[in-house]
Amino acid sequence: MTARIRLLFSTLAALLLAMAVPAFADANASAAGSSAGATSAAATTFAHPLFVPGHAAPGAHPALVPSGYGPTDLQSAYKLPSSTRGVGQTVAIVDAYNDPTAEADLAVYRSTYGLPACTTASGCFKKVNQSGGTSYPPTDAGWATEISLDLDMVSAVCPKCHILLVEATSASYANLGAAVNEAAALHANTISNSYGGGDLPDTSAPYYNHPGIMITASSGDSGYGVEFPASSRYVTAVGGTSLTRASNARGWSETAWSGAGSGCSAYNPALSGQAPYGTGCPRRAVADVSAVADPATGVAVYDTTPYGGRSGWQVYGGTSVASPIIASVYALAGNAASINNNYPYTHDSASTFFDVTTGSNGSCSPAQLCHARVGWDGPTGLGTPNGVGGF
Repeated sequence: MTARIRLLFSTLAALLLAMAVPAFADANASAAGSSAGATSAAATTFAHPLFVPGHAAPGAHPALVPSGYGPTDLQSAYKLPSSTRGVGQTVAIVDAYNDPTAEADLAVYRSTYGLPACTTASGCFKKVNQSGGTSYPPTDAGWATEISLDLDMVSAVCPKCHILLVEATSASYANLGAAVNEAAALHANTISNSYGGGDLPDTSAPYYNHPGIMITASSGDSGYGVEFPASSRYVTAVGGTSLTRASNARGWSETAWSGAGSGCSAYNPALSGQAPYGTGCPRRAVADVSAVADPATGVAVYDTTPYGGRSGWQVYGGTSVASPIIASVYALAGNAASINNNYPYTHDSASTFFDVTTGSNGSCSPAQLCHARVGWDGPTGLGTPNGVGGF
């Protein structure tokens, strides 16, 4: 498949997701511009999950395993010490609504790839509602897909980590934020948020400031443009790439994914670590780092809560893939208690990040906010993990 055809598939998938967003959030555009009435704004402003149905990169996978990249692929592409790190770390996944088959589906994913079991009985897996209880919200098939994707990506990157799933009552920022607060209260080391909506000031949804816990957020799946909570100054904003095998020393190559969100927040202050990088943004610039997100080079996911005619083994992309990957890389590094989200900027080098220098996600000015280049750029940030040294 040529690069042009892959780009067409990717763009079409992003457009289809954008058309489907109202099914997840009927009030996404409200209250995006005001910092007044924070509680009311958070309660009436909604987020949507950031996954995109996709397909596997051509010729990349043997017939005996599911289509889409699996744990060995991701660990190889990002040079991760997944077999030796992660003990004692907890990665929290925050999503809305209930996935009734989450634990059973997680068991199939992990057993298929030969990963150690992660169950409630063993203490490895824990599922709670946004108050920490076990009375779960209603099932939503789309969000259930998001949950399965997120759990599988943590398993792929940090199989020795514990996993905490916190299910918000609805997709309002008030409820998702309460779930983030609960994840922090339950002592997660890192928290992944694979959802987004219109740019917001931190004062409208003040849930993401938890010193000593690294919080990641997907940058978006509709190309150039900023989404919250990725635009929060308190999170690591995670962009997206297209990942393919290559005959180079690394064995892989990446370009910026055309659907990855990026840009400049209208409200939130810049990270101090971004100052030397010429973002062209007077405020918070998105993204900080990135990982695979292109649905044309998608990852394998197992989910038996039917959604859109899909069930069982599936392939997905979107920055929903990238956020839990990066949260899990932070867990592998094990530094969350003593760092903040400026850390990747102060530890940026060729030995810590694979710089992504080609591809774009739209038209913009200045160009670095939507076109990949040497060094920092909007769609991919500093690049993708080269081990855990940048985390």
